[in-house]
Amino acid sequence: MKIKLTLTTFSFALMVSCCASSSVLQDPEHHTYTLWLNDLKADMVSRGISQTTIDKAYEKTDYYHPAPEVVRIDRKQAEFVLTSPEYLNRMVHPLRIKKGRENYQKLYPLFKNIEDKYGVQPEYLVAFWGAETNYGSNYGNFSVIGSLTQLSYDKRRAKFFREQLYNAFKILDQTQIEPERMVGSWAGAMGHYQFIPSTFNAYAVDYNGDGKIDIWHSFEDAAASAANYLHSIGWNKDQPWGMEVSLPWNFDFAQSGKGHKKTVKEWQKIGVRTLGNKKLPLNSDWQATILLPDGRKGRAYLVLDNFWLIMKWNRSENYALAIGLLADYIKTGKKWQAIQQAPATRLKTDDITKVQAFINRLIGSNIAEDGKLGHQTREEIKKVQALAKLPADGYPDYNLLNKINNYNPEIGFAVPVPDRKLHKKR
Repeated sequence: MKIKLTLTTFSFALMVSCCASSSVLQDPEHHTYTLWLNDLKADMVSRGISQTTIDKAYEKTDYYHPAPEVVRIDRKQAEFVLTSPEYLNRMVHPLRIKKGRENYQKLYPLFKNIEDKYGVQPEYLVAFWGAETNYGSNYGNFSVIGSLTQLSYDKRRAKFFREQLYNAFKILDQTQIEPERMVGSWAGAMGHYQFIPSTFNAYAVDYNGDGKIDIWHSFEDAAASAANYLHSIGWNKDQPWGMEVSLPWNFDFAQSGKGHKKTVKEWQKIGVRTLGNKKLPLNSDWQATILLPDGRKGRAYLVLDNFWLIMKWNRSENYALAIGLLADYIKTGKKWQAIQQAPATRLKTDDITKVQAFINRLIGSNIAEDGKLGHQTREEIKKVQALAKLPADGYPDYNLLNKINNYNPEIGFAVPVPDRKLHKKR
């Protein structure tokens, strides 16, 4: 009986071993991931992260998933998928404005002290807070280590996220916080103002003087850290973000966009005015840019240097517009107005990818074929619009797509001339 039990136990162990081997064979991707993760761990230790921190971070799970949610979100960020009016109406709405004004009044002494030290106006600190976490009500519930590990394995932005993962490990090393308590957004952003790990390590401050930096539970630390970051990258406390403007009837749309700066005085000289057709209430020597987020048929904004600093926080023009508009509503008390959808309908993501691929083939550009309407894509679209005899506003609509679909390498965008012989009478 004893021998029989031993054989049974041996058979069961052999079966478990075979099943484990079979599991690896059935999921080669997990095996590849494990090899990659081992290499990543060794790299982090070689860069100075303690082995104890690495072991603790992956003690309960290796975070493998064949289709991680964070990767799906990364490919469909609202800033790039939604049209500008859709995004702005979602980010800047009456309830967020109301709560922003309440917090502005309630915490004004703190914000004023922070402004005196770092030179960042209170309305912007409130606007960033509202846009990032809805005034501290939603930090995100993703594991920072888990998200950054999965995004480092994904090829789209592997280098960036691997560096953020390294910085997250540095935080664990220095603060001794438990990995499971380090939670944040899908992209590893943390606390009231959603600092990514590298920004935390570079700019987070202990403003309340309790001997530790806590951007989750100490709003003083969080707000001062945000102000310190903006101050460090060159924020101008005497300058607004910009304003909505009206353009002259003969405006050259090719002069819009990030790469085309003029002084306020120069824009005024060619007919740029306020919505009330008045002189721009801005320093005439400030450098400014005209933005057309929905092309020539949508709204026009004149933006200043602080606008581009907002984009260092988040690389989306729509995000920067949302911060600026929300700050204005909070400071001025003006009544909210929804932004109307522009008459021109922007192409879908797949169509924008098609346009990007066409541009790369036609004029030898090297833009990412990712379906996102970023600055580089819009500048290249202007070049193709000019070739196609369309207004060069950088806005991809169905007129442009139709031109691309009918493009003939022999005659370009020209309309083919019918063969006269086909029209002769017989």
